[in-house]
Amino acid sequence: MTALPEPAQDTLNIPDSRGLNLFDCDAGLAALLKVYLPPQLFAQWLPTLRQLGGRAGGELDVLALSADKNPPQLLPRTRRGEDLQSIHKHPDFIALERAAYAELGLASMSHCPEPVLPLVKYALTFLFVQAEFGLCCPVSMTDSLTRTLRKYGSPELVARYLPSLASRDFERLFQGAMFMTEQAAGSDVSRTETRARLENGEWRLFGDKWFCSNPDADLAMVLARPEDAPEGMKGVSLFLLPKLRPDGSRNAYRILRLKDKLGSRSMASGEISLDGATAYLIGEVGRGFQQMADMINMSRLSNGVRAAGLMRRGVNEALYVARHRRAFGRHLIEMPLMQRQLLKMMLPAEQARSMFMQIATLLPKADAGDEAARKCVRILTPLIKFRACRDARRVTGDAMEVRGGVGYIEEWSDARLVRDAHLGSIWEGTSNIVALDIARAVTREQALEPLRHYLAGLLAEADLPAASQRLFETVLQRAVAAIEKVAQERRDDQVRLAGSALYHTATAIFMAWEASRQAPDYRRLALAHLLLQHKLLPRDPLRPEPALEPELLALLANEGPLSKADAMQLLPA
Repeated sequence: MTALPEPAQDTLNIPDSRGLNLFDCDAGLAALLKVYLPPQLFAQWLPTLRQLGGRAGGELDVLALSADKNPPQLLPRTRRGEDLQSIHKHPDFIALERAAYAELGLASMSHCPEPVLPLVKYALTFLFVQAEFGLCCPVSMTDSLTRTLRKYGSPELVARYLPSLASRDFERLFQGAMFMTEQAAGSDVSRTETRARLENGEWRLFGDKWFCSNPDADLAMVLARPEDAPEGMKGVSLFLLPKLRPDGSRNAYRILRLKDKLGSRSMASGEISLDGATAYLIGEVGRGFQQMADMINMSRLSNGVRAAGLMRRGVNEALYVARHRRAFGRHLIEMPLMQRQLLKMMLPAEQARSMFMQIATLLPKADAGDEAARKCVRILTPLIKFRACRDARRVTGDAMEVRGGVGYIEEWSDARLVRDAHLGSIWEGTSNIVALDIARAVTREQALEPLRHYLAGLLAEADLPAASQRLFETVLQRAVAAIEKVAQERRDDQVRLAGSALYHTATAIFMAWEASRQAPDYRRLALAHLLLQHKLLPRDPLRPEPALEPELLALLANEGPLSKADAMQLLPA
């Protein structure tokens, strides 16, 4: 736990965390990265992580607040009347773009000659999003588009566009997007109506796309239906749409308007009309959705990372306020009810953090051909998108409440966090859509048994106390059986409940395993026991919960280290 000094002469009793280093104040992040990263790699990236933590709590946060209040504007024509559209971005948003794309290389670090481990990229994203959420959507889409292009694009297309997509030269690099959503289709991609026509050996696209974030991106992946293709999913194909044709002329599509969004206001989202736009077929005709699924899954993983980051920023803010604000003669952090509220925020934040670190660790193995790892990633990705993005809405709201009325004012970060958090459970699939995808991963891709085996292996490695081991094994068996039954019997009405149970089980096991790597600090085992008690085991809602020892509750709320004996006090009876 990092000791935080009292603000000098704070006679207003309104703690202001501006300038707080969001890496240094979060001791759990460094401790977890030491578990998951090789020591040499952790040491190599530690200065960058620490520097970004300082920028996220200061400079980048100031830029993000400004960009949120000054959203982009669509300029349909030049001042000379030329029909050349452009989007005017506020200089503070451009400064954020420069930091993300050029200085940090978040969109390109997986595609450079010596690619960086996914966990490093996601750890940096986890910190960056605590300052700025909106920009992380284009950054993620650029990264995912590049991955999809490299995987399915022709060698010619890869050679033409990869250098710009992987560049960190801010004046020359390309940004990416994906244009999928249509008014009548929404999440039902099989109803895609945008048409692709082959003219003189060149594909041209016609139709409207209803929700296109980063609409002036240099490249976009687009789903369209060739004119002679059948209806339904089998007729949908994937195309790469450049903003500029090879001769440098503007491609034949228009941005009709920009969306007035609740959150992510700093980043442009618009409606696109395609009027014979030049595009390039990616992969096979008729397999567009299958080929784009990888891009969607990577975007869903990024959504989960961003949700984890938003939750952690909320926890950081709430802890700072609780430690420095006084009421009724005490600091808020000393009050048992506040301690419980903080703990309820910490649990889902830590679940999401463990989940994305596990997925990021499995991802290189999956990409290298490990089929079991691929299947684990396949089911864990919709799990984090489904559960963490919903949890972020509640955690950020609770954090705003800790700050009180000041937190409702837009000069502070709290309200923006709440607005941004609502995006994660909508884009790249609503909660219902993603929950159904968990069931598809069970039935169509047989991903449940590899996940069960993986979780059982982590339990065996953790070398837990016998009573704890037995309870985890029992819960794992029941959670796996529940989701399997629901998926096999197509009980769609129960898939959210069963999916949540699997998420809580997996994250509890992840945290128990992490605790075994962090001994003698067993804080994460204590959190795992609390997950079992409050999320997975039967309890009477009308019976008061067992009282926690005041010292133990205070340690939990203050993110202090815990002994194994402390953690075992929280093992459900």
